[in-house]
Amino acid sequence: MKSGWTFAILIVSLLFAGCASAITPTAKRMPPTSTATRPSDPPIALPPPRAKGTLSLEETLARRRSVREFTDAPLTLAELGQLLWAAQGITHPAGLRAAPSAGALYPLEAYAVTRDAVYRYEPAAHQLIVHTRGDARAALYTVALLQDSILRAPTTIVIAAVYARTSQKYGEERTPRYVALEAGHAAQNILLQAVALDLGAVPLGAFLDDRVQQALALPREHQPLYLIPVGHPK
Repeated sequence: MKSGWTFAILIVSLLFAGCASAITPTAKRMPPTSTATRPSDPPIALPPPRAKGTLSLEETLARRRSVREFTDAPLTLAELGQLLWAAQGITHPAGLRAAPSAGALYPLEAYAVTRDAVYRYEPAAHQLIVHTRGDARAALYTVALLQDSILRAPTTIVIAAVYARTSQKYGEERTPRYVALEAGHAAQNILLQAVALDLGAVPLGAFLDDRVQQALALPREHQPLYLIPVGHPK
């Protein structure tokens, strides 16, 4: 199965290199990245996360399903903030977060790709930082093997990792495992929080890593691990 995915990704990569304009002309016209963050882009404060919802944990577990069809309704700031808080939010005065992390080193970075901009989540202040301006969803769709849920969702949450934060303590051998586990913890938190908010989401792992970095202008050390389209189910 793994070799089949590797072959498929190789073929798609070669196709994109020669004929991306024939597949998605809209994404071709868009620059790989929009305007980078400028001093004129102030942080966006998110509403405080709520600590209690209307569904029990057991109910969210039972209702969670992969959702790929969404309405056009955008997420509210409160909804987006709650999802990002579930992934990486601060839940303890000592700075501990909602998802467990080996050594509490927190290598993950969370981004939100919307029709208006790409935002980076800042857990300490529970706020959004404008990473780039413009709608990068079509470009992300192209480098994520043409998965329609990315175009249909109003927001795709991107989980990336800075491996050096973990390797400084655990070394190069153990770090990939610890970071991958942590990404899974954060992704599940997002999926369950989406259910609790009456939203839908789907976790995606099939994409061209370096192309995602280019499409979203991610720093070189921010390695994408997960794409999670989320929105209001159709």
